[in-house]
Amino acid sequence: MAGEKIMIVDDDIEFLSQLKEIIQLSGYYPIVTYDSSSVLSFARKMEPDVILLDLRMDNVDGYEVAECLQHFPETAKIPIIAMTGFYDEKKYNQHIKNCNMKACLEKPFYPLDIIGQIENILSN
Repeated sequence: MAGEKIMIVDDDIEFLSQLKEIIQLSGYYPIVTYDSSSVLSFARKMEPDVILLDLRMDNVDGYEVAECLQHFPETAKIPIIAMTGFYDEKKYNQHIKNCNMKACLEKPFYPLDIIGQIENILSN
């Protein structure tokens, strides 16, 4: 853990703020956005090490964001951890696989769950 950049994308401002604090207290550098339509340009500029991506957002959903990231060489290899409050294993597993997401966490989750997923991805 050397201050890796973790981008958090969620349209729930309160949740975003809480998760930002958890990420920061764990020694990572949080990059936050609630605007899913700006993720691609933001990711290209900030070059995060991991993206935490809400699947259900008002503007552009997480699947669309993940698919868009896959189309550009500078963002295609950024690991994505999906987050959702509406998890249906059968429905999401195929979508997650198609979008090259590394994991999916169901909200609400414990802070150690997300930190564990981040550490697992960064160590591989």
